[in-house]
Amino acid sequence: MTRPRRSRALAAVTAATAFALLPAVPAHADAIRDQQWGLEALHTGAAWQTTRGKGITVAVLDTGVDDEHPDLAGQVLPGKDLIGFGAERGDGSWALHGTAMAGIIAGRGNGPGRGDGVLGVAPEAKILPVRVILESGDPSRSKARESRGTALADGIRWATDHGADVINLSLGDDSESAHPEPGEDAAVQYALGKGVAVVASAGNSGDKGDRASYPAAYPGVIAAAAVDRYGTHAAFSTRRWYATVSAPGVDIVVPNPDGHYYIEWGTSAASAYVSGAVALVRAAHPGLTPAQIKTLLTDTAGNAPEGGRDDARGYGLVDPAAAIAAGAKPRSDDLGARAAEAAYGKRYFGSGPDPEKEEGKPAGWLAPSAGGLGAVLLALAVVLWRGRNNGGRSGGAPFPAGPYR
Repeated sequence: MTRPRRSRALAAVTAATAFALLPAVPAHADAIRDQQWGLEALHTGAAWQTTRGKGITVAVLDTGVDDEHPDLAGQVLPGKDLIGFGAERGDGSWALHGTAMAGIIAGRGNGPGRGDGVLGVAPEAKILPVRVILESGDPSRSKARESRGTALADGIRWATDHGADVINLSLGDDSESAHPEPGEDAAVQYALGKGVAVVASAGNSGDKGDRASYPAAYPGVIAAAAVDRYGTHAAFSTRRWYATVSAPGVDIVVPNPDGHYYIEWGTSAASAYVSGAVALVRAAHPGLTPAQIKTLLTDTAGNAPEGGRDDARGYGLVDPAAAIAAGAKPRSDDLGARAAEAAYGKRYFGSGPDPEKEEGKPAGWLAPSAGGLGAVLLALAVVLWRGRNNGGRSGGAPFPAGPYR
């Protein structure tokens, strides 16, 4: 990308992510668990009878994660900062969004209310933080316009090479100028090829034209749409062909580095819930490929739309318990192919390869004719060869014996 395009890419991704944070309000610590309606909606209690995500690493590509928060202490691995400037620990605009998403995925519930803090979908999974965007309130945000815009692609590759089993992308560019970036697409395919599942928020432009959001629209990504506690599609959640499944995205309690808890909304939260669900499925069935996991989620989603799928909620509400149970059953080898067809409607983006032509046997007259023609050519060659041997080349020696090349 040229430098102007790089700067636009980073600024757009930052803005789209921060948008989900605007209506946050404090929540009381002693009532946190009661407000976590998403855990019950995803049947996490049933899933936890099999696994709580132990042994799985979820990379959170975001604004950074507060590894000292009580709900995340001991869960956060050493990460990577691919921005290199901006707010630091202690600043009011440091690691807000990333900490919130990490809490949804792997919070241990050890907050101020004597163990009542945020409990994640996969509370025994580890978080690998990768800082690739800035908070909307970061004083250095304007500087981002002059920075390199490959942080997201670089972050995906870095996380893949440093132990991630799942990559959560609670971010996206759904601006009017949004478009796919080859470098990001290639990074996503790199992760998938290495066996890393990639989850992204479907976008928050549902009431602004349903513009496509990237990275959610890249092939192979599990795109999360948002619903409320009644299973109803959230008005802000983008309606697009790439929606895979839906997850809680309204009235979501999240931890904050300032020690308080907040109520959030957005497909960012939905993506984090789905990433937690994928972590549980991956822990229960470590041999599954990203495509097979995606198919399991779509096959077992609950509260499916009429007809089985729509652009608002995908195949329905993600259900890790059902996916874990289904994954234990014998499965066919076409899970990956069915996942691709379910996400994109057909096997190929274009018309696909030309069909192979049926090669019939040659017509009855063709063989003898070909033989006759060969004999004629052979005779002609002999005549020419003899003529050249007898006459030679003008002013020179005859052609040497032996093969000609």
